[in-house]
Amino acid sequence: MSELHVHPLDDVADELLAEEWRNVHNLIVPTAPLTSEEVRERRSRNRLFVARAMGEVVGCSTVRPPAAAEGVATVIARILPEHRRRGFGTALYAHGLALARELGAEAVETVVLGSNTEGLDFARARGFVEVETYLLPGDTVPFVDLRLTEVPEGRPVA
Repeated sequence: MSELHVHPLDDVADELLAEEWRNVHNLIVPTAPLTSEEVRERRSRNRLFVARAMGEVVGCSTVRPPAAAEGVATVIARILPEHRRRGFGTALYAHGLALARELGAEAVETVVLGSNTEGLDFARARGFVEVETYLLPGDTVPFVDLRLTEVPEGRPVA
């Protein structure tokens, strides 16, 4: 695997990074495409990242910080299909899991589009179990919420 570089989008992130994140999200989740404005809103409450290898965008991720009362963070790693099975997903997931742990997560969830069988297999191979399946209004492909009941200590699960 080429070295993965993970670039954060923060409140002052340049628009190129935000558009790269949006493009990856919309390719992986075509049933729920986001506008630029929706990405700006998401980055105000979540931690968003663009992943690059050899200067090329290979994926993006989202870490939703844990709500104080629940202690559950959401970690989503998205890798473009042509870059899968090279270790990028594992590295991006480990980055998100480490951040969730740093933010005080007691449990971690992820969400995968039901038609993304590779994403579901990836999550299940790392110990996630399905807790809910739901359809957004007007959709025909469900989303699957999965949960890790314990956040691994020390080194992230690979």
